[in-house]
Amino acid sequence: MQEYDALVYDLDGTLVHLDVDWEAVRHEAASVLRPHGVDVEDADLWTLLERSEGAGYRRLVDETIAEFEREGARASRRLPLAGTVPADQPVGVCSLNAESACRIALETYGIDGDVDVVVGRDSVDTEKPHPEPLLTTVEGLGVKPESTLFVGDSETDEETARRAGTDYVYVREFPAE
Repeated sequence: MQEYDALVYDLDGTLVHLDVDWEAVRHEAASVLRPHGVDVEDADLWTLLERSEGAGYRRLVDETIAEFEREGARASRRLPLAGTVPADQPVGVCSLNAESACRIALETYGIDGDVDVVVGRDSVDTEKPHPEPLLTTVEGLGVKPESTLFVGDSETDEETARRAGTDYVYVREFPAE
């Protein structure tokens, strides 16, 4: 991947697998919002997060989610691509997970020293697929979007890369050696 000036990775599903019971997280987020009169029926976790913002409880719900993510980062499973993070090239992580959880996972597997910039869901005012998180990561690396490769595991990651003007590759297509 030397043809790129920088590599940016998604975290969960790309470098590590966070051990998080997302249904338990959704249930806890709903229990935080319900007493405040926020409609939580039939809402997935990301809908709850959106509704929490509209109701003025985003910080409370985000911290609830982050607690689960930090625990999940401590109990995470290292994925094969984590062994290929280059030490001789600018590297960033851009994730929908909380920045603190990203840092815990990277530290757990000794990857933190090779990652120059970490941008999580709570690092900027928007989250993927909005381009701001990825563009903030790229800017922090001191490179241009068009000379950056974003490696991820989802259509959301792919859409983020398109909007930010970076190249994109799915983790399953990225050379792991």
